[in-house]
Amino acid sequence: MTTYILRHGQTDYSKRYLVNGDPTRPIQLSEEGMRSCGRAWAVLPLHSVRTWLASEFPRARQTAALLMGVPEAKLVVIRQLNELDYGEFEGRPFLEYAAWLDHHGGARRPTGARESQREGIRRMLAGVREALEHPGPRVLVCHGLLVSVLLWHRDRSPGEAMPLFFPEAPCAEPLAVTDEALHGWLKALLTDLDVEGADGRDGRGGTAILRAEGGLAVATVDRVDHSPEEDSPHA
Repeated sequence: MTTYILRHGQTDYSKRYLVNGDPTRPIQLSEEGMRSCGRAWAVLPLHSVRTWLASEFPRARQTAALLMGVPEAKLVVIRQLNELDYGEFEGRPFLEYAAWLDHHGGARRPTGARESQREGIRRMLAGVREALEHPGPRVLVCHGLLVSVLLWHRDRSPGEAMPLFFPEAPCAEPLAVTDEALHGWLKALLTDLDVEGADGRDGRGGTAILRAEGGLAVATVDRVDHSPEEDSPHA
């Protein structure tokens, strides 16, 4: 069987590179976000999907509902797929959180957050494992960090350690993974986190944010510049 994993459609927050890890905030898809769901139809085997899954965030549920084309009563909501809890950085530019993360590392929780970045990644991977218990083929609508981690793992070099920052995940572009491969990915990534924790590492060590045209942070090659002239970051 196959799981189709995708980040939700674009929102005004993601367009402005603001973070939202609070599912009670009613952040919906932008017009472009809704249009992108229509484009995803050409990729997804809509008539053969047996299970639709999403995080509890409004933007993920809305994306799934638009893809399903039917009321979301048939949608399985998995809280473990939720976006990262950003604590005091809620609603603020991603680059502010990224600068904090670059300084403190992935194992530390921001003030007001219930989890660190690494704890959040572990939780999300557990959510994918739970999703695999449902009949396939399945579509799983989640958030950028989880998709970014999976894409990084798919393309990683042998022996490459998990970085602190990951390439930006596209919105509403399905990643198709067989169950066998996905089980292997989850096992490898959770092992990475276990080894990292045992060694006292947290993803730091020469990787940080690459600034694309316009100052947006999209990947992980250079250290974060903490200068006050920083432009808006990527969510």
